[in-house]
Amino acid sequence: MSPQTDAERELAELLVESLNLEGTSPGEIDPEAPLFNTGLGLDSIDALELALAISKRYGFQLKSDNEDNRRIFASLRALAAHVQQHRAS
Repeated sequence: MSPQTDAERELAELLVESLNLEGTSPGEIDPEAPLFNTGLGLDSIDALELALAISKRYGFQLKSDNEDNRRIFASLRALAAHVQQHRAS
């Protein structure tokens, strides 16, 4: 497992908190592992809840019809990079 950056750790904490992932600590989330199916095993409802939490915390929206969502939500690392690029200053 590669180490998490500060941005990835912050996002992992939001992920665990907003999705109530009991038994998972933010530091245990591999930044390169898939968030859906294998990996963390999230589903589409989790994606909606996570997008809402990101919107509230970082001040921009992740649209459900964005054709890049599969890439954006591929892993913690991909999601953190997208958040860093789009977050409101």
